[in-house]
Amino acid sequence: MMISARTAPKTGGKDDVQTLLVYGDEKDRIAEEIERIGKEKGLNSYLVDRISVKRSSAIIILGVEGTKSYGLDCGACGYTTCKEFDVATRRQIDLVGPNCLFKSLDIGIALSSAASTAMNHNLDNRIMYTIGVAAMRLGMMKRSSIVIGIPISVTGKSVFFDRL
Repeated sequence: MMISARTAPKTGGKDDVQTLLVYGDEKDRIAEEIERIGKEKGLNSYLVDRISVKRSSAIIILGVEGTKSYGLDCGACGYTTCKEFDVATRRQIDLVGPNCLFKSLDIGIALSSAASTAMNHNLDNRIMYTIGVAAMRLGMMKRSSIVIGIPISVTGKSVFFDRL
């Protein structure tokens, strides 16, 4: 999965995608942080994701340095030029923004490639935003402004199917 993410096509061949494999106690720390965030936000979806992460075998975490511009002056980020975007004030809520559209597409393609590889090998998985938020809060992907996780599981029944 990490190889698929690493070799996935990137805009202009500029690779700003990061990958990380997490398991054991580190995985459980992420599950606990997801629960903490869910309670802060009052969102049950985080609490449901926490259960799935706790039951999973490992997590593949992907991130991208989305605050780096590609240089097309396309305006998708909300700025007229990439130079304006490059000096824009960065703000973190769950993730850091603003982000370059092309870097956002790069992580989407990398996530899809990784999930596809898991599917091709009959490995249960689910792409989760909540894992990325927790990983960022725990300082696991310091260079990335967008972080998303894919928990994986090998059991007789998918831990991601019957969710509360």
